[in-house]
Amino acid sequence: KIFQAVVSCVGRDGTIYIIPKSFEIELNKLMTEIQSNFKCLGLLEPYCWKKGEACVVRGSDTMWYRGKVVEPGGSTLQVQYIDHGCIERIPQCHLYPTTLYTAVPPFCIPCQLYKTVPIGNFWQQDAVDCLQELLTNEEVEIHVQELPDNPWGKLSISLYFGGMSLSSFMAYQKYCVAEDCQDVSELVRFFVCVCVSFAVVILTLKRLLTSPGAVQPASNSRGRSLSFQAEKSLGRSSSVQRANSSSSDFNFTDFVLHCEYILGCFVVFVFLFTEMPCLVEYQDGLWYRAKLLSIEEFDPVKILVQFVDYGSFSVVPTSRLRHIPYHLLKYPVQAVRALLAGFKPALYDKNVKRIPYCPEWSVEALWAMMECVEGKQLSASILALSPEVTISLYEDDQNLVHMKLIEMGLAELDE
Repeated sequence: KIFQAVVSCVGRDGTIYIIPKSFEIELNKLMTEIQSNFKCLGLLEPYCWKKGEACVVRGSDTMWYRGKVVEPGGSTLQVQYIDHGCIERIPQCHLYPTTLYTAVPPFCIPCQLYKTVPIGNFWQQDAVDCLQELLTNEEVEIHVQELPDNPWGKLSISLYFGGMSLSSFMAYQKYCVAEDCQDVSELVRFFVCVCVSFAVVILTLKRLLTSPGAVQPASNSRGRSLSFQAEKSLGRSSSVQRANSSSSDFNFTDFVLHCEYILGCFVVFVFLFTEMPCLVEYQDGLWYRAKLLSIEEFDPVKILVQFVDYGSFSVVPTSRLRHIPYHLLKYPVQAVRALLAGFKPALYDKNVKRIPYCPEWSVEALWAMMECVEGKQLSASILALSPEVTISLYEDDQNLVHMKLIEMGLAELDE
């Protein structure tokens, strides 16, 4: 009842045609066979076409496709590509009648959104335009809700694109009314552990895959221990990565390079909303997973994003944003924020330059903490998971990282 598919077409009446990913190999085989059997031009002599008659259609790419006549008459006929769903007016010279392949069912499935009623009881042209821009050639997740009474009827589905419900999105845009409509901001499928962060610094902690030589601090009765590699992060700020991810074979570098390799498949955004997952081009020219937070500037438009695998933030133009393919959402988010325990700000001194968004800490303390952790291999002891992830950080010699801030007079011990 749940499967991946590619949207091949959105009809003028709002019908969504999908090709299940599991059909792709068989469809490619059929297309290869059709090309080998039809090496001619279209039918050049007069022919009396009938409605519903099977044929092959020579597309604009010079490939032959299976089709059927929807509306005959005149020098052009209305023909539907039965494996893709789209309907076009085709000159007769680009058609050829055939009974070959009629026993093979269509590879595309016509669908309608489950318990979703368009405004005015039919999809308006601007809504259809929106669906076409949003879905055409995109990989989506299909949840089958109801089978049609007629085998050739429309399948009732819930469709998820980029991790969010299409029905909820269209309702949010006021194109329709959907039952059980969810809040758009809650539909992002990223698993992000949100917790209060130590205001001075958000650490980038790169997970070490299981390593016999990993440095482990002495575990105490209050929690567990884990090891990680601290690395320089995007934008010089980031967050603590999960060390106990279930994807033990996850190669983060390969994943980022994969994003870059398949960039040609990505499309620019048509609609933007808070918490929307996306891909963002960073200063190094590579593409990283992120989520949209807010619009920071309007002329030109610039968006505040957070890199979900690092924790850092950046303000970028829309030209550096791309839709994220669904299959890139299956990887767990690699960064999680955590509260550093055991110390607190030093006594307030109004003559010291302060962090504007967190004035209890000095700018000097911020830079000192970054100096302590960036590019170093550290270990952590998890003290608590609720109400917020709380950890202690250790250096290679198993000394607490924050002791240097205390020695410098930038922080005090907090029992």
